Amino acid sequence: MNGVIFSKGAGVADSVFGKSQEPIRVMIDENVEAFRAQSMIHRLFFMDTSKNYAEKYTSETSLGDFENVGENGAYPKTSMREGYAKVIEPATWKSSFEVTQEMVEDAKIGKIRSRANIFATSYNRTREKFAAALLAGGTGETVTVGGSVYDATCADGKPLFSKEHPSVTGGAPAQSNLFKGSFSVTALDEMQERMQSFTDDDGNLLALAPDTIVIPNSGPLKRAVLEVVGSEFDPNSANNAVNFQMGLWNVIVWSYLPKTIGGEPYFLMLDSKFKDDYMCLPFVDRVPLTVRSDIDPNTDANVFKGRARFGAGFNNWRCIALCGAGVDGTALTAGA
Repeated sequence: MNGVIFSKGAGVADSVFGKSQEPIRVMIDENVEAFRAQSMIHRLFFMDTSKNYAEKYTSETSLGDFENVGENGAYPKTSMREGYAKVIEPATWKSSFEVTQEMVEDAKIGKIRSRANIFATSYNRTREKFAAALLAGGTGETVTVGGSVYDATCADGKPLFSKEHPSVTGGAPAQSNLFKGSFSVTALDEMQERMQSFTDDDGNLLALAPDTIVIPNSGPLKRAVLEVVGSEFDPNSANNAVNFQMGLWNVIVWSYLPKTIGGEPYFLMLDSKFKDDYMCLPFVDRVPLTVRSDIDPNTDANVFKGRARFGAGFNNWRCIALCGAGVDGTALTAGA
């Protein structure tokens, strides 16, 4: 995400608002920069920038294994083909706030600062809410955010989280990254094993290494997850069995996620390297936050108008999986 672009309309610099422009710009810039450091979007999505109206994401099938051709043997001819493709078109997002002439005349600096910070926070919150809603809504084909409907399917046409992701070549059976079950150490073990068994479209093992657990801000779920991944010994055993899950995970608590899906708790498992290497969950910034300052001829207020273009979607489902007791997923043998 690039920095804020700021422009002043004609006559603003000469008006009573002229000297307030730069401080307001700094306030907005600092707020956006500070929020960016706390944002979870870059940890869960593949961050991309674009100069086009839309971006196409795709994958290629594997090349297959090397062959033993014997002495002076010919090179085998193998080929790759394009997999499923996904087009993501950034949307346009706008908002505004105003600084009245009276605020400046009466030196209400605190009020001006408050409005600038609220404006910047609104922009940051919008991005976070959009990304979280899209991700949590990935059990269905569409997600509605603020009255607008967004596509929640992957390149294969299935929802991000589905128990029947098809193969473009027919070289692998349908695969599931949507599982039904409650969180426990045994459920975590099985989810990890399932993700490590994901294959490409030709059935070749991808050897994923999931390293991140993502949960909403739920007190009981936080305690359950941190007990499992932070305990040296198996929390289900009274015999001091070693807990091999300790130290393997980054745990992300994302407050913008809904606390339940289908009325029940859930958790996500992610391979953070795979999601970037294979551009799995693109978040596309087309135009960074652009703030324009104008004088309203009807009120004499200084109006600050913010505009940005960004969007997100799902390309390759293999980097992530969801498990919850309230979803229609593949049942885990543990915790179902």
